[in-house]
Amino acid sequence: MDTYYNPEDLKKFGDIGEFGKELADKFFDYYGNVFKEGALTAREKSLIALAVAHAIQCPYCIDAYTTDTMEKGCDEEQMMEAVHVAGAIRGGASLVHGVQMMNKAKKSLM
Repeated sequence: MDTYYNPEDLKKFGDIGEFGKELADKFFDYYGNVFKEGALTAREKSLIALAVAHAIQCPYCIDAYTTDTMEKGCDEEQMMEAVHVAGAIRGGASLVHGVQMMNKAKKSLM
């Protein structure tokens, strides 16, 4: 079955520099440094990445960080909790824009 997102393409992510090596190298250096242990553990960063992957709806990232969080010892409950955090933030972001709608509606009705 054809899909817009081919799961096999995730394996080609490292090849993105084929059409622009300098910027790809800089990106991968940055990316690698971001995910190193720091004030947050690599496990915590992986859970954040899993939540963000859902918030931005990146199927490649969801696959990658589902695997990564499991490899770092996260269980299904922790992963789902991260997904719910993403859902709450996305839902809240939509709802808070309701204030803008209310302001506009109230101003128009005056």
